[in-house]
Amino acid sequence: MRPTWADQDEPYRLIVNGATGKEIVWVAASGPARRQGLLGTDGLDGLLWIERCSSVHTFGMRYPIDVAYLTRSGRVLDVATMRPGRAGLPRLRARSVLEAPAGVMAGLGVRPGADVGRAPA
Repeated sequence: MRPTWADQDEPYRLIVNGATGKEIVWVAASGPARRQGLLGTDGLDGLLWIERCSSVHTFGMRYPIDVAYLTRSGRVLDVATMRPGRAGLPRLRARSVLEAPAGVMAGLGVRPGADVGRAPA
């Protein structure tokens, strides 16, 4: 499912698996894209990588999400599942987060201590 953001002009970069052609990671690199995150979407196949972020909220979300908090080098500090209408606590060493619909992180093996690398360029 391709997400539909309210403003289609926001600069979300899309990373596609070259072998399968499947969309795997959306990267929110701009300020407006980072602030919006998955707000206003009905779902997402894959992950949203939000750079320069140490906490998230789910006010206005339509579905629960998994959030993985990452260090600068891409090591997973914590993974939390958040229902809509919640505020997450900041993780002091987190420099970016991965967001996905609830259950996706466990299915991908994303857990504390895992290394997911750096945000795609």
